[in-house]
Amino acid sequence: MKEVIEESIRLMQKGEPCVLATVVRTRGMTPQKAGAKQLIREDGSSVGTLGGGCMEGDIWFYAREMLRNKSAPELREYHLDADVAEKDGLVCGGTMDFFIEPFWQSATTLLFFEEIRQAYEGGAPLAVATVVKSVGQGCAAGTKMLMRDDGRTEGSLGPPELDKLVARVGKKLAPFGHNEMLQADDGTQVYVEGFTTPPTLIIMGGGHIGKSVYNLALMLGFRVIIVDDRPEFSNKERFPHAHQTVVADFPQALDHVPENYNSFILVATRGHRYDDDATHAALQTKARYIGLLGSRHKNVMIFRDLLESGVPINKIKEIHAPVGLDIGAQTPEELAVSIMAEIVQCIRGGAGGPLKIDDDELLQLMKKSE
Repeated sequence: MKEVIEESIRLMQKGEPCVLATVVRTRGMTPQKAGAKQLIREDGSSVGTLGGGCMEGDIWFYAREMLRNKSAPELREYHLDADVAEKDGLVCGGTMDFFIEPFWQSATTLLFFEEIRQAYEGGAPLAVATVVKSVGQGCAAGTKMLMRDDGRTEGSLGPPELDKLVARVGKKLAPFGHNEMLQADDGTQVYVEGFTTPPTLIIMGGGHIGKSVYNLALMLGFRVIIVDDRPEFSNKERFPHAHQTVVADFPQALDHVPENYNSFILVATRGHRYDDDATHAALQTKARYIGLLGSRHKNVMIFRDLLESGVPINKIKEIHAPVGLDIGAQTPEELAVSIMAEIVQCIRGGAGGPLKIDDDELLQLMKKSE
């Protein structure tokens, strides 16, 4: 996502036209969810992906035609029925809405994109609303409004009541980087998207389990920060792709780490005393997830110490301990799967149970197929 925004800025600064295609709504099983983006340059090359297959090829062709004809932005719907899904090798069968938007040189759009990049790089979260379907005499498709974290806005979608509605939604979405499609009373459709830093996993403890979690978190697209009080367990040689490695005593370690709501903390130090200090420090942050590795007995002892130090019980209840989903994990690699599965669940939602079709549903499906 960040690469798409950065390339959009580069092209707009050079005055080179391009087309940005964004998934703005999905129904059913689809290869990508709302927020996925692809930038198509004038020479046909691209950055990002919309899920692959003939659908992506069709949008690429349409984008080239837009640039050739200087067309207006357009909302397009694609039905991924069973035949299309099978042809493209996709495990899906839903519907995807794409907003396909050509950009020429625009100072306002460039300003919006530069602020989005700042949000990605640790600046204040923000949201951008885009009219994707205009009805009647409403504002044109592609009209945008930017909503900053402090309440200031840039641009307008037209009717003041629509601006107010979108501003309320944008304030809700910005800290999470979430998105939502709105429909006004007259049928005008507005896509609102929040932007913030990438999900950052702070691993307090660079031992065997921390190393395994680091490897899996990178595969899942997390920015990873390693914290340990031992230089040999927190360095660029041991964690070459870490965003940051910090060597400091655990009570003060997070003073050196940028964190926000999109931060996730795993406490996995080498002993009870260090876990206690690390957990207490983690509770002082804005992180939305704190996981504590260890047995139930050890976790209860740490909770007791936290209570005695004055930490409110409601804060202690927010800690995921023992950390992870119950998959019977034993090895460091298996524990990493359990831990990262719970963190993904925290971000995406879900019950955490098996997806297997139960017996009753299977019988019903078999009867329908007879």
